[in-house]
Amino acid sequence: MASSPPFLRFLKWMCIIGLFARLSQVHVVAFNPKELQVKRADFPRDFVFGVSTAAAQMEGSAKSAGKGPSVWDTFVKQFPERIVDRSNMSTALDSYKRYKDDVKLLKDTGVDHYRFSIAWTRILPKGTLSGGINQEGIDHYNSLIDELIKNGITPYVTILHFDWPQALEDKYGGPLNRSFVNDLKDYSEICFKTFGDRVKNWITINEPYVVAFMGYDVGISAPGRCSVDSFFKCTAGNSATEPYIVTHNLLLAHATVVKLYRKKFQEKQGGQIGISLVGVYVEPFSDSVDDRAAAKRGLDFNLGWFMEPLVYGNYPKSMRDLVKERLPKFRQKEKILLKGSFDFIGINYYTSRYGKNDPASPKKPTCYHNDALASLTEQRNGVLIGPPANGSTFIYIYPQGLEKLLEFMKEHYQSPKMYITENGITEPKDDKRGLGEALKDQHRIENTLRHLYWINKARKNGVNLKGYFYWSLFDDFEWGDGYTSRFGLYYIDYKDNLKRIPKDSAKWFPKFLKGEA
Repeated sequence: MASSPPFLRFLKWMCIIGLFARLSQVHVVAFNPKELQVKRADFPRDFVFGVSTAAAQMEGSAKSAGKGPSVWDTFVKQFPERIVDRSNMSTALDSYKRYKDDVKLLKDTGVDHYRFSIAWTRILPKGTLSGGINQEGIDHYNSLIDELIKNGITPYVTILHFDWPQALEDKYGGPLNRSFVNDLKDYSEICFKTFGDRVKNWITINEPYVVAFMGYDVGISAPGRCSVDSFFKCTAGNSATEPYIVTHNLLLAHATVVKLYRKKFQEKQGGQIGISLVGVYVEPFSDSVDDRAAAKRGLDFNLGWFMEPLVYGNYPKSMRDLVKERLPKFRQKEKILLKGSFDFIGINYYTSRYGKNDPASPKKPTCYHNDALASLTEQRNGVLIGPPANGSTFIYIYPQGLEKLLEFMKEHYQSPKMYITENGITEPKDDKRGLGEALKDQHRIENTLRHLYWINKARKNGVNLKGYFYWSLFDDFEWGDGYTSRFGLYYIDYKDNLKRIPKDSAKWFPKFLKGEA
C-alpha cells in the first residue's frame, strides 16, 4: 500500500500526540465552583446575548439558487484529503431551504440577537458588479432578515466569513491582489443599500488571521496555497510572504468598507460596524525575560497583527523588526484610513497557550509560523493549560484566559468597545453513547457559564464589553474538521434528514436568560 498523503500523516501524528496528552498530562487546574454561579442579572440589561453561525457552514444549496462557487467549494473538491471526513458543504444543514424553521428554533433558545453571514457568491456569483447581481440571493436574505425581525431577533451580519468568490481567486489571486479591496467594497455597498434599513450591526471580515495563516502559510484551509508539507518544510516558498500580503490587503479592504459605510450609510441608517478577530491569549511559559517577551510576540503575531494597524496605523514593532522587508508597508494615507476604522471589535475566543522563547536557527525555514521566534504549547512542566475538549484537537479549556485577553485589549489598544462574537465547546460526531446521552451536554452549559463568569470580571474591571455570542446554534460543517466536531446547541442527526434536536444546553439557555437557571 502506498504511503498516506502528507495531511493524513500530519493528522495521524496530531491524534497520537493528542491521545498521549490525554493519557499522560493528567494534571490540570481545577476550576472554582463560583464560576458556575453567574447569572443573567450579573450583567446590564442592555448586555447582548446571542448565537452565531456562518453561511457556508449551514446553508447548503451550493450549486442552486444562482449561487456561484466560493473558494471553500473549490477547496473541498481540490483537496478532499484535507477535510477529516472528506465531506463538503453542498448540502450542509440545508438551512437555505429551512431558514424559517431554523429561526423558530433560534427563538426557542431565548436569545434576541443573531450573528450570521451573507454568502458573497449568492449576491455576486462571479464576485463583481460587472458579473451581475443575483436577485434570488438578495430576496433570500431579505426574507431571512424580515423573519428574524418578525420574531424579535436583532441581526448581526458578517459580510465575509472565509467564503470569497472562486471567480476572484481565478481572476487575480483573491486577497493576494489589491483589486480585492474594491471588489469587497462593491459587494459591501450592495449589502448596505439593500439590508441596512434593518441591519444595524455589521462585521466586515471574520478572522482574517485564519485566512492568512491556515490558507496561505500551512495550506489546510481555503484556498490551500501551500502543500501541507510546508507546515514542516515551507518548501512552496509562499509561506514567507503571502500571509503578510493577504493580511495587508484584508486590512485595507476592511478599512475601505468602513469608510464607505461611515460616509454614505451610517448617519442615515444609524448602525455600527466592526471586525471579528481570533483571540488566543498567550501566557508566558516561565517568568524569564525571554519567555515573557516570547508570549508578547505570540500576541503581536496574532492579535496585534490586526489591532495595531486598526488602532495605531502600523504593524507591531516586533513584526517590523523580525519580518523586515517581507512585511508590507502602509503609505501615510493608508495609515490614516486604518486608524480608528471600527466601532467595535469582535473577539472569537476558544482557548489559550503558553509562549516559550524559540530562537532563530539556520535549520528553520523562513515562513510566517516561524517568524515570531515563539513556540506556543498547551502544557507547561507536565501540566495542561486546561482540560482538552473532547472532539477538538486545539481547544484546551481556559476561561480565565478570556478575561486576561480582554484586559490586554483594554490596556494595549485604547479600551475598544468589544463583543465576544464566538465562544463554544465541542463533542465528537461519532459519539458512541447513543442519541439520548449525546443530548446531555452539561459540559457545554458549564463551559458557557465559566466564560461568562470571567468576562463579567473583565467587565467589572473596566473592559468595554457589550455582548456574548455562543458558537454555534447548530452542529455544522466545521471547515477542516468537516462534520466530525459538534459545537451546536442543537444536535443535527446526519442520518435522519438533518433533523434538529435540542440538547440540554438549548433548553438551559432560555432559562438562564430569564433568570430561572
